[in-house]
Amino acid sequence: MNYWIVGIAGMAGALLRHYTSLFFEPLPADSFPVGTLLVNYIGSFILSWLNGKAGTLITPRLQLAIGTGLIGSFTTFSTFSIETIQLWEQDLWGKAVLYVLFSIWGGWLLASAGWKVSQLSDRDKREGEKR
Repeated sequence: MNYWIVGIAGMAGALLRHYTSLFFEPLPADSFPVGTLLVNYIGSFILSWLNGKAGTLITPRLQLAIGTGLIGSFTTFSTFSIETIQLWEQDLWGKAVLYVLFSIWGGWLLASAGWKVSQLSDRDKREGEKR
């Protein structure tokens, strides 16, 4: 049953990724890869928040569907890698380096924020139970 859940959620994530790409497609080929950066930022935040909430808000099956299926197919390390190479090959070294730095640091910051948000709501719940 888990295969179906991950597969269906994966299709949804892939479609979201595709439509995000279409939205940013009119940008010139040498422009900064905003679409991929955005989906990876969103995915970093949501996946980190989800893992911080594991077992407290949602079932393990739903966590598998959202984390592995939806977010796993929505975010894309391979596209990030290819876009970095394309920028480099076009002699846009500054953009390539910034893209790598923004991707890694931004992803880490948003993952940290997602984790903190998940912990804050748990703390608020625990404090409410103490009263």
